[in-house]
Amino acid sequence: MASLRDLKRDINYVLGDIIEAVYIWENENNAKGSKAGEEIIDEAIATFDVLIAKVNDKSVENRKQHLKAVNKALEEKGRVLIEKINNL
Repeated sequence: MASLRDLKRDINYVLGDIIEAVYIWENENNAKGSKAGEEIIDEAIATFDVLIAKVNDKSVENRKQHLKAVNKALEEKGRVLIEKINNL
């Protein structure tokens, strides 16, 4: 992992792109404000909050391993959210 700043940017970009994909889907399908879309957006925002809190947690013993786990959690949750968008 390159740096803490890059990890925070990755979290922001990945989850931001997922939210943007929901808005694009809603716009293309005339489903603005759909319940399914709102649930995905809320889940992405909650994931963002949790992951940023984990990144900022300085009380862990092995910081490097902790940050790798956060990166892996981002990848896994991103895949889950993308799969939900694909199923819309």
